[in-house]
Amino acid sequence: MTPGEFSPSVHQQLGELIAGMRNLTESVRRSEDKSDLSRAQMHGRMDAMIDRIGKVEATVTGVQEDITEMKPVVDEVTAWRNKGIGGLFIIGIGASAITFIITLILTQSYNQILGWFSKG
Repeated sequence: MTPGEFSPSVHQQLGELIAGMRNLTESVRRSEDKSDLSRAQMHGRMDAMIDRIGKVEATVTGVQEDITEMKPVVDEVTAWRNKGIGGLFIIGIGASAITFIITLILTQSYNQILGWFSKG
């Protein structure tokens, strides 16, 4: 073989190498395209998530303001309830005392009336 000539097997091997390089290049390009698409989708999801978190933060801030406004009212109503329970307790003790006194008076009156009829 002279220096300017190549054997057919060398041409075949070079063709296979070139084809392999083209396939690798195409495969890398497709992989990059998929990665770009995946990254774009991920960024879209992250943007949507950021928007949702912003809305949640705004809602939470509104709820916190409402709770701050409601807390004094709730505390006042709780104080009223506690005063009411205390008042009912005192009324219950008073009613028990009055019932005891009425029962004692009626029992003594009944015994006295029975005593009048049994002596006579």
